[in-house]
Amino acid sequence: MNRRTPTPPDREVTAQRLQQSSARLSYDPEVDIDWDAPLEPDKFFVPEQLVTLYGTELWQRMSRQQRLELSKQEMINTVSVGIWFETILMQMLMRLAYHGDPRSRHVHYAYTEVAEECRHSTMFGRLIEKVGGRPYRQDLRWYVLGQALPFVLRGPSMWAATLMGEEVFDVLQRDTMRDENLQPIVRAVMRIHVTEEARHVRYAREDLLRGMGRVRRLDKEFARYVAAQGAMLLATALTRPAQYARAGLDPKEARRQALANPHHQEAKRHGAERVVRFLSDADLIGGPTRRMWLRSGLLG
Repeated sequence: MNRRTPTPPDREVTAQRLQQSSARLSYDPEVDIDWDAPLEPDKFFVPEQLVTLYGTELWQRMSRQQRLELSKQEMINTVSVGIWFETILMQMLMRLAYHGDPRSRHVHYAYTEVAEECRHSTMFGRLIEKVGGRPYRQDLRWYVLGQALPFVLRGPSMWAATLMGEEVFDVLQRDTMRDENLQPIVRAVMRIHVTEEARHVRYAREDLLRGMGRVRRLDKEFARYVAAQGAMLLATALTRPAQYARAGLDPKEARRQALANPHHQEAKRHGAERVVRFLSDADLIGGPTRRMWLRSGLLG
């Protein structure tokens, strides 16, 4: 493990602190969000500068309503990916708990995180319903792979996948919840998610570092591969052709311009900067899989 990486506290100490934090600061979206409040007719659903086509030639030709609709579709796409990922994560956490000691604080916090992720997925589903949208489904490859991952990922590879699924969206959601020009209900959802995800990220980071202290070379290379695949998935999931089609755009041309858009490329790097730094320090970006990271566009 990289010498710059500090040794994390004992897992029971961390889990106890996170458990206490959850007791003090958790939300129930059913009562903490005003689901009956009307949508604002002229507000975006994600920050304008984070829309994948922002600043492109196609963006300049779009009407205000088209831009608002695209922002809505991109928000729906993002939370749809979130539901897919969190469903996989909950299965991995339950398997961790199944094999763990039910007296341990580490297992207790795994159950707590599952409970919070259940609420998050329900909250995302209600948000899609509230804005009158339809969820986006993963393509067949990732749909099938998602059913296998809970049985395959263990130790550092599990936590590497977790961090790739949590940290990039966490950064972008922090930008979202601070933007006063957005739909209030979207900001409320992101505020809850960001607050509770901070604990989940710490749980994953520290357990990954503990595992890296005794990891075998083959397992380390597999964790590198999993993280790189996560980077590739994130790089493509944000420009799903169907979101452009639903917004009334030519999906092929819209995706082509989005992928070439320097604003979108910078937004991806901005979202990934924190997790890239952490995984680099943990020596989980390197070797043959570095080429995948370069293709993803997430490296600075």
